[in-house]
Amino acid sequence: MNGGLGYRRNWRANRGLFLFVTLIACAGLIIASRAGLLAPVEDALSTPINAVSGVFNRIALGINSSAGDLAQIQALQRRNSELEEALAQFQAELVELREIASDYQRLSDLLDYTATIENMQFVTGDVIAIDQNAIFRSITINRGTRDGIGIGMPVVTRQGLVGRVLQVSAGAARVMLVTETTGNVSGRLQTTRAEGSVRGAPNGNLIMGMIPLDSEVREGDLVVTSGLGGNFPPDIVIGQVTSARQAENGLSQEAQVRSLINFDTLEFVLVVSNFQPIDLSVFDQATGN
Repeated sequence: MNGGLGYRRNWRANRGLFLFVTLIACAGLIIASRAGLLAPVEDALSTPINAVSGVFNRIALGINSSAGDLAQIQALQRRNSELEEALAQFQAELVELREIASDYQRLSDLLDYTATIENMQFVTGDVIAIDQNAIFRSITINRGTRDGIGIGMPVVTRQGLVGRVLQVSAGAARVMLVTETTGNVSGRLQTTRAEGSVRGAPNGNLIMGMIPLDSEVREGDLVVTSGLGGNFPPDIVIGQVTSARQAENGLSQEAQVRSLINFDTLEFVLVVSNFQPIDLSVFDQATGN
């Protein structure tokens, strides 16, 4: 233990001497370096030092480049996110504008149609439900008794007859389509004026039956309502003849008729609000009595 204390005392005593010797050595090295005496040693040591320095410089440059690339990537990602958000907004606005333009065109067509029809008053309705099952084909519109809609009123578009109102509430009405298999509409061929009865077919088209055998039925003829029976006004387009043949009973002809309306995409309709169907059954009852 005394030896350790003596060592520390010696070190403290020689500390000044050690510092003096170190300064003299440093000064000597500086003088020798300036005089060129250490050039071979400096050249020998500079090669590995420069190599190590180059490695660290490349690492630093790589880190700086990576940091710059990362910042650029993050900026591009933010810009891309902003552009995607703007594109989504523009697409939504474009869809909305297209819908507005489409609705405007359809409503404009209906307005043009109503302007050409005399003695008829119309209520425009939006189709809010479509039922095209095999049992009963109908649509529901957002117009009812408070809009002046009543049972039996015809429903049309610019392309022709849609059907007639079957059920009605205060704010909605159910319309039986002309393609319904249980319905019958008195029709006539526009060209020859030959009359018949139009009903729905299972495939969604129409069949015009009870056409006289001596009447000419041509492909492309338009079929319109005749007004007979009092259920519909006359001269509303029902559809177009696609083919004709003799009926199975051999006593009349029947024609395949295609409606000009696409019922699957129907959005707006017109209800003929000033037409009331006529019930002719009272005369049959009076005749029976």
